[in-house]
Amino acid sequence: MSKQNLSDPITLRLPLDLLGEIEAVAGACERSRSWVMVRALKAYMAQEGREILEIAQARRAIADGEGTDADDVLAELNAIIKGAAA
Repeated sequence: MSKQNLSDPITLRLPLDLLGEIEAVAGACERSRSWVMVRALKAYMAQEGREILEIAQARRAIADGEGTDADDVLAELNAIIKGAAA
């Protein structure tokens, strides 16, 4: 298995209760605290982090004039619905 490229060490202060939970999980699965924290950060980035980045990208697109006005979309949907009903 190839070894991952790692950053320099990062200093992080955590609430003691959170650190206790991390240590408990690390002990239960016989892994290091770092292993648990990396897994937690990866899960965060895959969910909430990705959502934040997607929203930022959408805001940039809107600022650049991309996108379609909601009223235009609704008018097109209404036309489709009326056409299907006819």
